[in-house]
Amino acid sequence: MTGGSSVSSFKKVIVVGSGIAALSFARTISDNCQVIMMTKNQYSSSNSMLAQGGIASAFSAHDSVEKHMQDTLVAGCDHQDLKTVLDVLRRGKELVKQLVEEGCPFDNDEDGILQLGKEGAHSTERILHAGGDQTGKTLVQFLKKQLGSHIHLYENHHVIDLLVNEGKCFGVVWKDEKGHTHTMTADAVVLSTGGCGSLYETNTNAPSATGDGIMMAYRAGAQLVDLEFVQFHPTLLTIDGKAVGLISEAVRGEGAYLEDETGRRIMARIHPQVDLAPRDVVARAIYNEQEAGHQIYLNIKGIPHFSTRFPTIYALCQQAGIDIRSGRLPVSPGMHFLMGGIMVNEHGETAVQSLFAIGEAACTGLHGANRLASNSLLEGLVSGNKAARRIEQMPKRHVKVPSVEIQEVWQVPDISKTKLRHLMTKYAAIVRHQKGLQALLAELEHVSFQPINVKDITNEQVELLNCWSLAICMAKSALLRTESRGGHYRTDYPKREDAFWRGKQIIHEKDQVQIMKNERIGVNWNVYS
Repeated sequence: MTGGSSVSSFKKVIVVGSGIAALSFARTISDNCQVIMMTKNQYSSSNSMLAQGGIASAFSAHDSVEKHMQDTLVAGCDHQDLKTVLDVLRRGKELVKQLVEEGCPFDNDEDGILQLGKEGAHSTERILHAGGDQTGKTLVQFLKKQLGSHIHLYENHHVIDLLVNEGKCFGVVWKDEKGHTHTMTADAVVLSTGGCGSLYETNTNAPSATGDGIMMAYRAGAQLVDLEFVQFHPTLLTIDGKAVGLISEAVRGEGAYLEDETGRRIMARIHPQVDLAPRDVVARAIYNEQEAGHQIYLNIKGIPHFSTRFPTIYALCQQAGIDIRSGRLPVSPGMHFLMGGIMVNEHGETAVQSLFAIGEAACTGLHGANRLASNSLLEGLVSGNKAARRIEQMPKRHVKVPSVEIQEVWQVPDISKTKLRHLMTKYAAIVRHQKGLQALLAELEHVSFQPINVKDITNEQVELLNCWSLAICMAKSALLRTESRGGHYRTDYPKREDAFWRGKQIIHEKDQVQIMKNERIGVNWNVYS
């Protein structure tokens, strides 16, 4: 199969994904660009739609961007790009203010003033919510309604690979609902495909989060970075050892606390912020208690009107057969967010010309080693907005699109998703160590492969290949980082080692992995100059 030629007089952009970052991009881009949004399922199946928590922004009189920045740096264990943190928080505040002015239905108090909540590692109330615990869904629906006629959304269009020639991305390979393979060319491609929660047995992600965009970018020549930093949300509602849904951190922000079967508060002597400590701290505390044989509960007795304040969580409890009048919800940690991803510059540009990455698929330098609660929706708004502005500035190149052969035969690993998730959960989850990570790599690298023609490969096989490849990269990163920092905790290296590791990142580039100093601050990666 081959790509065709482009003769249009306006820019054509393909956006892969349909979450907050993709919608922010689409609502920002001017109408002299034709935007094709492609999502492998329905637009509503993104992680953004599941986001119960809110969006963080320094709105109150006693708050400031500088305080928000300090909380972000502390939560991220000083592994961030300082310039990016400040820029995202400043721009994000303006974009949230714009949403408020446009009538986005954020929750207000009885006087009509924005209702601000508090979540883990925040020093003050700065979390805006919508629909109580339906912020992501509300934002997605609000932004989708604002899309112009130049935005075309196609569901059940599964992008499986990128078209690249001489270091430039010029389109995608995709499959339709019937499994037929197609190509589409464009002036730029934007990956907004989310993270990789499906790599773990217990996770908060949509099933579609299989690391697709991350591995497509890697195969195309982009760099991956910080893959060892995986955030586990502390409180998933858990019945008989099986997670059935997320309990937002906002519940603890309203006064709920963690206790064991005897009523002992487990965070009392762990951290000064107690139950609102950074997520990595709380998740490890629960893990350690469970390893010691304790059952962990979230005590919600002190929250009045729980059913109206958290309608989604209340409905979840009803479906699970839990009577909230008991005041205790059984919880366990689960994989929530990947801090690492595709390395990008301040505009979302990757090392591959005309290829952008935004949202969770990208590693912008905002989150560091551990994401501050409710900073992800903010990052999605900003990264989508900035990528759109950048692409608008790109010169239109009236050149014939090269005709190239797409990869005809794929090598699919002979391993089940069930086994892959089991291995990642056992060896590369909340607590890691060298022996376990080496065992994980040995299992992953010694699988056999089944050659399958691209015409016959299924969506599930593509996802499996992406998950398997990404798992290897994550395991190698976790082995190389010989310290504990944020979401990466090793029992054989339990301390944070700033003398060697401060600012250093583990970067994957075309089957090579190396430790490099983070020198992104002040660097302008202008791949179009």
